[in-house]
Amino acid sequence: MSATATDSGGPPPAPYLVPDVLQPGLTLVLVGTAPSQISARARAYYANPQNKFWSVLHAVGLTPRQLSPHEYASLPNWGIGLTDVAKRHSGVDAALPAEAWAPEELRLKLRTFAPQLVAFTSKRGASEVLGKSTGRLPYGVQPELLEGAKVWVLPSTSPLGHTHFVLEPWQALADRVAALRGLKV
Repeated sequence: MSATATDSGGPPPAPYLVPDVLQPGLTLVLVGTAPSQISARARAYYANPQNKFWSVLHAVGLTPRQLSPHEYASLPNWGIGLTDVAKRHSGVDAALPAEAWAPEELRLKLRTFAPQLVAFTSKRGASEVLGKSTGRLPYGVQPELLEGAKVWVLPSTSPLGHTHFVLEPWQALADRVAALRGLKV
């Protein structure tokens, strides 16, 4: 694919608002829906100070300390990667246009980097990729694989979801990651 046109002859896709953090050998890839407007402006994942993401990663033991949003690129040090289903748009899930969703692009990334686990940080992102309504997606581990990886759906850490947030699915995921790493849980 050239830098000026897609295979279909159209304009190239817009650049990612926040770059992927993906590489081979990751235990876990966390998949968000789309960057918030605050995250897009900061060019950092989960940059809204009211978002619980970074504190939750630390609280459940996925990181040894609470990272700041601008430290997102260090997550592979702990076997964790980051991406989104909608990489070229920002805002709340309900406001994203239909063309924002890129489930096949995500699937290609997962085939390329082959993580052991994929965890969606919201039901909406999981719904767009798995083709199930959000009401049919329980929190926790899912019965199907996604490009060879075990799939988890987690409660959103977004400020919009604080009233429905529960830590238990995040802790169960962290326990599974620790088990895969051969650590005591």
